Amino acid sequence: MSAKSKKPHSVQKRAGVIHHLINNAGYALTGAIEETSMEEARRQFETNFFGLFRLTKAVLPGMRGQKYGRIVNISSAFGFLPAPGLGFYGATKHAVEGFTETLDHEVRPFGIRALLVEPAFTKTRFNANSQQVAGTVDAYNKLRGTMQGVREWSINNGDPVSGVARAVLCALTDDFPKLRYPVGKAVTLSRLRRFVPASAFDKSFRRQFKLD
Repeated sequence: MSAKSKKPHSVQKRAGVIHHLINNAGYALTGAIEETSMEEARRQFETNFFGLFRLTKAVLPGMRGQKYGRIVNISSAFGFLPAPGLGFYGATKHAVEGFTETLDHEVRPFGIRALLVEPAFTKTRFNANSQQVAGTVDAYNKLRGTMQGVREWSINNGDPVSGVARAVLCALTDDFPKLRYPVGKAVTLSRLRRFVPASAFDKSFRRQFKLD
């Protein structure tokens, strides 16, 4: 190992021993995939995925040294479901899912676990804080309007944020943690995704999101 690699990261210098990391930073970019520019897509990944990656890399050396750590990444039901009108948001969450599952296998021998919390629509300011794509394509006007309405209704009738907090606490403290902690309605959605035949799930999903 080089002398450079032995130096503690500035995060460790400022914070000292780090036992837990919760990666929760992110935002949603709304718009159809065709409407999304390359720059908009890159910014979405820069925040939702690469930001999480940077923080994870920063704490791993210290966690390996102390032979313990929990990394909890806040994913989404759109990490395992399609996300019409939120395509690149969904893509980042799918990336977080694959990244976390792989990382968990890599770091488990060092006493570290990497875990996922998967909320569905939650009563937050998700819609108000979303960013819209700069360019639009008229062919997607109906989809855009429909999905805006579905998101607003789903958030207004969504799960309380306290459920997400409880799931994070369980992920941090369970003696035998699970890889995934779906929250609220995401519990049912996760089971449907796994066990319902693909064609039946597709029809149900399109009906629920008013895509037909």
